[in-house]
Amino acid sequence: MRLVLKLLAAPFALALTIAAALFAFVLSVSGMIFGLVSGLAFLIAVVLLFTGQTAGGIAFMAVALLISPAGLPALAGWLAGKVTGAGGALRSFIFS
Repeated sequence: MRLVLKLLAAPFALALTIAAALFAFVLSVSGMIFGLVSGLAFLIAVVLLFTGQTAGGIAFMAVALLISPAGLPALAGWLAGKVTGAGGALRSFIFS
């Protein structure tokens, strides 16, 4: 019975391993791009705050925070870590 479960888990472990590698690549590329866009959004927010458009400045600050490396990319990194951990758990089950 345990052998059957291991054989059924093998394709899922392979899929999770490939997905984790893909996620890592996409995260590294998107982190660079989002960092640049976040800096640009911050500069626009500062300009808007100095020109008296407070609501627009605050909105651009919120957008800059969300797309900065501490915002959504950090959440995606956490999720990619969970996928990697699930793949590792399946691999350890298969090889045990």
